[in-house]
Amino acid sequence: MPFRTLDGLDVTGKRVLLRADLNVPVRDGKISDLTRLERLCPTIRELAAKGARVIVCSHFDRPKGKVVPSMSLKPIAIALGEVLGRTVHFAEDCIGAPAEAVVGAMHDGDVAVLENTRFHAGEEKNDPALAGALAALADIFVNDAFSAAHRAHASTEGVAHLLPSYAGRLMQAELEALGKALDNPERPVMAIVGGAKVSTKLDLLGNLVSKVDVLVIGGAMANTFLAAQGVGVGKSLQESEMHDTAREILEKAKAANCTVMLPVDAVTATEFKANPVTAVVPVGAVAADSMILDVGPATVALLIAKLGAVKTLVWNGPLGAFEIPPFDAATVALAQAVGDATVAGRLLSVGGGGDTVSALRHAGVSEKMTYISSAGGAFLEWLEGKTLPGVAALSV
Repeated sequence: MPFRTLDGLDVTGKRVLLRADLNVPVRDGKISDLTRLERLCPTIRELAAKGARVIVCSHFDRPKGKVVPSMSLKPIAIALGEVLGRTVHFAEDCIGAPAEAVVGAMHDGDVAVLENTRFHAGEEKNDPALAGALAALADIFVNDAFSAAHRAHASTEGVAHLLPSYAGRLMQAELEALGKALDNPERPVMAIVGGAKVSTKLDLLGNLVSKVDVLVIGGAMANTFLAAQGVGVGKSLQESEMHDTAREILEKAKAANCTVMLPVDAVTATEFKANPVTAVVPVGAVAADSMILDVGPATVALLIAKLGAVKTLVWNGPLGAFEIPPFDAATVALAQAVGDATVAGRLLSVGGGGDTVSALRHAGVSEKMTYISSAGGAFLEWLEGKTLPGVAALSV
């Protein structure tokens, strides 16, 4: 889908409403990860350098349409200023007199942050009145929040129809990376899908089998696929009610000439805790009192061998319970092989989703991947083949 970018856009003296994702993780009142702020900076710096008056708006947490002081964006605005290395002004509301006063006092090149859009119930309802009030503050709308693009909210979709609208540099990078990975990829394409439940990724699996050449299924959802084929999985987490669906997905993959790779061996334990007594067994030999908590070394070897012929990779979900050692071994080994192939120029690799980002960071390959999406739900819906309202509003 073609979309409008900042290329050639004259923003000198213009008020630019920049939809960002300032929904950063905060623990004990302190921001624990600045990644989203750092990724936003290139767009802000470019707009400010070109003489725009940059008005940043965002949601934060879930105040449910009420003013919740602990969910104010004021501390985030201060942190953004520190990351940018410049003064960032703050408005005590995202619309009305407080916002109008701050915006009215801005000069070319200034940056301001508006208060949490979700302090207004109209945000999540995509209320035209709220969208109109936001639009009244600006001349141009720039959306740099791909991670919120799956939501048709007032500040992501509504306002985009009221002002000339463009993708920011982060949004552009996300869309270009994702487009290369699935919309127009170099083949063969491999997708790795992990996670606990088949039921939460039905649309994803159904879309991918018609798009990719190789589909790797890991995590606890692989147990459901194994059990659906009559393979004993002991006490492993699996969804017996999804067996028919799992078999349907396998049939759909076969019809689409998509190779599905399931574990051939597993790391098992009788207890789900750090560093328990483990056993590596073929998938057909899982003891009745054991749980599959990671794929085994033979499976990893097969996946790495298959990776050698792949040109494009999309990764969503770890292979095992990577948060608890030693059940991170398979994910780390495969991630390192993916990272090496990417650095060597043999592979275009894109990963996304909360657990995936954490797992790839844990494996030490974050900087080696072609692109890691900071989006969660939006990345998943894109993989599912759904139209994202916030992106559609920017289309040419």
